[in-house]
Amino acid sequence: MTGGGITMQSTPGSSGYLDLYPERKMSFFKNPYILGLAAVAGIGGLLFGYDTGVISGALLYIKDDFEEVRNSNLLQETIVSMAIAGAIVGAALGGWINDAYGRKKATLFADVIFTAGAIIMASAPDPYVLILGRLLVGLGVGIASVTAPVYIAEASPSEIRGSLVSTNVLMITGGQFLSYLVNLAFTGVPGTWRWMLGVSGVPAVVQFVLMLFLPESPRWLFVKNRKNEAVDVLSKIFDVARLEDEVDFLTAQSEQERQRRSNIKFWDVFRSKEIRLAFLVGAGLLAFQQFTGINTVMYYSPTIVQMAGFHANELALLLSLIVAGMNAAGTILGIYLIDHAGRKKLALSSLGGVIVSLVILAFAFYKQSSTSNELYGWLAVVGLALYIGFFSPGMGPVPWTLSSEIYPEEYRGICGGMSATVCWVSNLIVSETFLSIAEGIGIGSTFLIIGVIAVVAFVFVLVYVPETKGLTFDEVEVIWRERAWGKNPNTQNLLEQGSSS
Repeated sequence: MTGGGITMQSTPGSSGYLDLYPERKMSFFKNPYILGLAAVAGIGGLLFGYDTGVISGALLYIKDDFEEVRNSNLLQETIVSMAIAGAIVGAALGGWINDAYGRKKATLFADVIFTAGAIIMASAPDPYVLILGRLLVGLGVGIASVTAPVYIAEASPSEIRGSLVSTNVLMITGGQFLSYLVNLAFTGVPGTWRWMLGVSGVPAVVQFVLMLFLPESPRWLFVKNRKNEAVDVLSKIFDVARLEDEVDFLTAQSEQERQRRSNIKFWDVFRSKEIRLAFLVGAGLLAFQQFTGINTVMYYSPTIVQMAGFHANELALLLSLIVAGMNAAGTILGIYLIDHAGRKKLALSSLGGVIVSLVILAFAFYKQSSTSNELYGWLAVVGLALYIGFFSPGMGPVPWTLSSEIYPEEYRGICGGMSATVCWVSNLIVSETFLSIAEGIGIGSTFLIIGVIAVVAFVFVLVYVPETKGLTFDEVEVIWRERAWGKNPNTQNLLEQGSSS
């Protein structure tokens, strides 16, 4: 099939090829080897989510132990955001480590660093050693955030690749929910926050041990000319009839990838108008994901609940646990909706609900601060729950999904890494400034500003983000080519062409 000047072929990655094997899709889900690979790699997402959520509860007790932390918003923000600073470095290094040493060794390296950071945090004698531990944990999280989805994607059959990769986002939100459960479990234990932070090393140790028994990504093995090892891995994933096709396809693809990677440089992203447009969308969505406040809520939700008038640590953690549970449940809904409702429609409806929720939060805090009425405190909690309920199915998974599919193959690695770096930098800015801004202008005004940013994000999605549901990678390239030359491609026609290829 030819569309937009590009010839579509029935390869193992195309919709036409997948139609040849519809009866095998469920058999892949029943393959324990495939599911085991995805589950073990997904622990990286669990670490990501746990570290994001656990600090929000631990911070309440860290302030009790260290007076200098209690009296300094800057120190509190630094404890929270130092992990993000480490993640920025880890994400940047993670791409190089993955390419040079493989996905397996990158995962093992991340586990070692994360475990060391967890031990340092648990035994920290002062806030500054704690900050060092947070930096190391962030470094491990950054490497894992790059490695886990890549390993899952490259070790998954194309028929179920989307579902398995999407579970990494579910593991992140599941890790956040687990962190709140752990926070509640240790509220009455001496050394509360030390247990909360220290126990995060357990999943990393478990992943390290299990990963020793798992293979390297077959795609990376092909790129490194280790074909026999790659075929051995593929033989455990595919039956004999499919194996030959996969080997032939990956042999050709790996050769092309070696040639393309050697020619692509950082500045090439900005020299091509099509790639600039794609990067604008990918990086822009991930930036708006952060600036519309999600990690403000996840890092500081117990603190926000206390600002609403519920000062008891245990009650603040319990209400935050409900918020984290809604986040995980919403992500499950998003995994279903993203291939049914479509990426753009899901993002727009999500942002619409987020805007309404932020207005409710701003109103509740304005009223609560002026009247000290507990009713407005509960309205703030409702607004917080609504925010998560609307954000998690849409603006949670959509930016990561689009970022993985809108770049041409030769730019996918470099643009994906650059987009992830934009995400982490945006995350750092938000987490490092939220408490200071809230103290300076008030929590209600802070949420109102985030609401204005959400309105800008809504317009950005409406104007710039294409719908990619059901399109092949080649068809997505057509969108950027047409837009670069002032045309607006009919994505519905592309979708129909893709389904008939």
